[in-house]
Amino acid sequence: MGGLVYRASDKIVSLDYLLTRRGEWRRQGIALVLTNGCFDLLHPGHLHLLEGARSLGDVLVVGLNSDASVRGLKGEDRAFIPQEGRALLLAGFACVDHVVIFNESTAEALVRALQPDVYVKGGDYAPVGENAPPEAAVVTEHGGRVAILPTVPGYSTSALVRRIRER
Repeated sequence: MGGLVYRASDKIVSLDYLLTRRGEWRRQGIALVLTNGCFDLLHPGHLHLLEGARSLGDVLVVGLNSDASVRGLKGEDRAFIPQEGRALLLAGFACVDHVVIFNESTAEALVRALQPDVYVKGGDYAPVGENAPPEAAVVTEHGGRVAILPTVPGYSTSALVRRIRER
């Protein structure tokens, strides 16, 4: 039997690791796609976003807000699932190549460091203007492009949390 042992946890990496790989990918002409979020309660809308993001390039890196970052953004009662568990779940998706945890409230520093070819966010954002993600300006500074993918109707973490709390 033997063979390669696959473990999702191997896909959870440091920014230093990604910076080394980024240089290799650039030399090989491999297009890097980056998306990010809290991914506090995974649902089909997340999978739709991740698969769509992966289709826009050769390597998909997911930036994951740390627990401290999620608390700052969503409140003291979040994250529901600790960052290690959220990272492992994301890494388990075949479309995700790497997951990196970051501590800031936005992924601007991560975008600046990795300089993705494509930066992806969900349909609650716009590629430019006042509803653009805060990372958009950083993406375009280095010649990357921002892609906004449509959300899946009926699936949102906020709506899911609201339904759970109401019950």
